[in-house]
Amino acid sequence: MSNIPVTTWSLEQTAPTDLLPAETPDGDVKVVHAEHPSPEFSRFLYASVGGDIRWTDRLSWTYARWQEYLERPGVETWVAYDRGTPAGYMELEPQDDGVVEIAYFGLIPAFRGRRIGGHLLSYGTARAWDLADRWPGLTPTKRVWLHTCTKDGEHAMDNYLRRGFTLFDTKVEEEAEVSAPGPWPGAHRI
Repeated sequence: MSNIPVTTWSLEQTAPTDLLPAETPDGDVKVVHAEHPSPEFSRFLYASVGGDIRWTDRLSWTYARWQEYLERPGVETWVAYDRGTPAGYMELEPQDDGVVEIAYFGLIPAFRGRRIGGHLLSYGTARAWDLADRWPGLTPTKRVWLHTCTKDGEHAMDNYLRRGFTLFDTKVEEEAEVSAPGPWPGAHRI
């Protein structure tokens, strides 16, 4: 197996006023909070969104590990639906001192390029800023951050910058090249 260079960019917002919302896309697009922690649904979203861009770190998680992660106070999953079909998701993870990470964000391949991503990122980032309003005991959000890399979708960085995120760190590391697992073995979009 060979190694490839991967550039990772970390971006942040340090005030709710940094958020530059996208327009709502045409059609019947809704963003809904998945309030009941569901390992099955979260793994479906993770594999379906990240299967073609080499998200592999959670594929080996057990049901119990998914459940434990999803039940942590403040962890939230926000799902974009297009006419009732899941189109993508955003996962919020609170950290210490009022910091919220957008741990995962993306769209299922068939829904990319339809302006759903900008809307989901806008809506989900606003929910990161008001996370403590829904979770008594959490410190009010002071910073929202995320990372993206050269393995992510080609429009990811541009979407983050258009939503008001600013770059605060860049790293280049060698990683083992892995094949894209797809949402299930052998799946390829034609």
